[in-house]
Amino acid sequence: MNKNYSLSELPQIASQIIASTSNKTLLFYGEMGVGKTTLIKEICKQLGVLDNISSPTFSLVNEYKTKKNKTVFHFDFYRIKNENEALDIGIEDYFYDNHWCFIEWPQNIKNLLPLEAVEIHLSNVEDGKRNIHIK
Repeated sequence: MNKNYSLSELPQIASQIIASTSNKTLLFYGEMGVGKTTLIKEICKQLGVLDNISSPTFSLVNEYKTKKNKTVFHFDFYRIKNENEALDIGIEDYFYDNHWCFIEWPQNIKNLLPLEAVEIHLSNVEDGKRNIHIK
């Protein structure tokens, strides 16, 4: 998928991501303020997450439960100093438990990421729209 979208189209974008991704580990790339957390919130909402969703900038990971008692993990590695910090929280265990894992700033742990993870690149374009490119 490579598409420009507005905030009003966010529910459709999230729905397409859920339906089309072959892996539950999603890597969100993009500048600060481009809408990574906003998109993750919408995906979580559509997965049935009941909790308040916020970026785990200081805690590194937030755990959410869905209506069906499934677990969703939301990581933010913006402030991480080195990959050992991710290893200390057992990052590799999260990737292989078949839970949804949403990772902001994945480039900061690039050597630890599963090869089959789905890359989602976000950028700002004209008229307040965003571009999403999924690899």
